[in-house]
Amino acid sequence: MRRKERLGKGLQALIPAATVEENHTLPAESIQELDVAQIDPNPFQPRISFSEESFEELKNSIREKGIIQPILVRPSEDGRYQVVAGERRLRASIEVGIRSIPAYIKEITTDEEMLEIAIIENVQREQLNPIDLAKGYQLLIDECGLTQEDVAKKIGKNRTTVANIIRCLKLPEKIQESLRQGDIKEGHARALLRITDPQVQEKVWRRAIKESLSVRVVELLAQKFENGAAPPPPKTPTTPRKSAYINKVESKLREKLGTQVKLRTRKEGGSIEISFYSGEDLERLLDIFEQIKF
Repeated sequence: MRRKERLGKGLQALIPAATVEENHTLPAESIQELDVAQIDPNPFQPRISFSEESFEELKNSIREKGIIQPILVRPSEDGRYQVVAGERRLRASIEVGIRSIPAYIKEITTDEEMLEIAIIENVQREQLNPIDLAKGYQLLIDECGLTQEDVAKKIGKNRTTVANIIRCLKLPEKIQESLRQGDIKEGHARALLRITDPQVQEKVWRRAIKESLSVRVVELLAQKFENGAAPPPPKTPTTPRKSAYINKVESKLREKLGTQVKLRTRKEGGSIEISFYSGEDLERLLDIFEQIKF
């Protein structure tokens, strides 16, 4: 697939002097009022789920204030248009009975570019859960021929963040669904990915939900199962007492590196132990270290 000119961070590069952030509008001369009956849905709209509650809030906002942010469309056949970005705003407008909507018309010549813009608009505008984010990122890779680095630049994230999110798609479907529903957090999911035995992985997952285990506890459980140890009977594994400062530093390092980190202190000095679980995981860590300016 032909690599297209970068879109920059979101839609900003497509719409000069404009932004997709809330409470901002597009240049007046770029906007036309279009009949909603002239506008067709995006045939390449990625299948990403959205909260019905947030959709109802959007409809209420449109009833009270109208459309603040114009949608983005491209010309189609017979004087019609296709939505590129803003399909939820269009659908909400139709449902509340609005007959026309402000739209920015942009010539977009390829279907690949249209899909790319639609996905980026979705992942930037919505408070998406990790699974829907991961599917959006993976669509950009599969359908638009991008690398993880390309995706990271387009959405304004670092490559490690994108890689960690995409790894969640390796989990079984039922665990993915629990992450989508908010039963577990992304940190729980990353810990579960370290367990290669599907039965053990499911057991730890069910226990994490039933006992409302913290990410830290699931990380410790995953480590013990990974090493072939039997499941510990207590709800919370016991660990040597550490100072609040050491715990805080470990937590920050785990968050930045996306893996288990242990600080071992001695009377003078100490050591830092950083875990990796595959060759790919090691490469990911090396990428992070290379970004550090010594």
